[in-house]
Amino acid sequence: MSDTADRVVPRRVHGLFPALLWVASGLLLGFILLPVLGLVTATSPGGLRDAAASDEIRDALLLSVQDAAITAVIATVLGVPLAYLLAKRRFPGHALVQAIVDLPLAVPHTVAGISLLFVFGRTGWLGAPLQAAGLSFYGTQAGIIVAMLFVSAPFAVNSARVAFEALDPNVERAARSLGASAGQTFRRVSLPLAWRGVLTGAVLVYARSISEFGAVVILAYYPATAPVTIYNLFLSSGLAESASAAVLLLLVALATFLVLRTLASGWLVAGNTRARR
Repeated sequence: MSDTADRVVPRRVHGLFPALLWVASGLLLGFILLPVLGLVTATSPGGLRDAAASDEIRDALLLSVQDAAITAVIATVLGVPLAYLLAKRRFPGHALVQAIVDLPLAVPHTVAGISLLFVFGRTGWLGAPLQAAGLSFYGTQAGIIVAMLFVSAPFAVNSARVAFEALDPNVERAARSLGASAGQTFRRVSLPLAWRGVLTGAVLVYARSISEFGAVVILAYYPATAPVTIYNLFLSSGLAESASAAVLLLLVALATFLVLRTLASGWLVAGNTRARR
């Protein structure tokens, strides 16, 4: 069969329904883009240069990127086993566990920060004994990571769970029938096949963590992350100063997000190529 015959030519569809799809999509995209456009156009090149030259803003941006990356790694390492259990096992309380995973998505982040204080604060259930052992969460980088992890962990678990649920159970059964243990089947079959969902979850955790404000500002006001620094600038210096710093955070977050997406796609392509050999 010729290449021309194999090529699928998309057919244009006309009518009210496609028009409604485009209108609704355009409205939502415009709703998302207009505030970003307003922020960018309100910032001058000079303001951006001044913001980039500020040690305070640079340190805050670096801290946010670093802690968001650490949070993504921790969320992935801890979230993948839970995602696999939720996808492959049916146990008493399964629905309750899933609801607990989703709970941070429904809790206001200031409430999350206050809740974390009861556990990781200086007099908290874990914070007090761990502080006596030399590990403090209140006003430290560890506290920032804990706050980021609490609000973003559902993205890691849910993305990986959906990927594990989509696997063909016959593939795993075949591996077990050939003598592979449960651990070997997970490591050599399930995890590589679900890798795309796992990576997507890690990227989403990073994106959510770098922008977190509410939980972080309550548990670890200092050292100040980029969102906290921008909020302080807004209160102390006004809209123009904070807008420049906000655009820098936007650029850094977008750049690192695109890099992670590209790396993830590259790993996936490389993995698929090896799998076909």
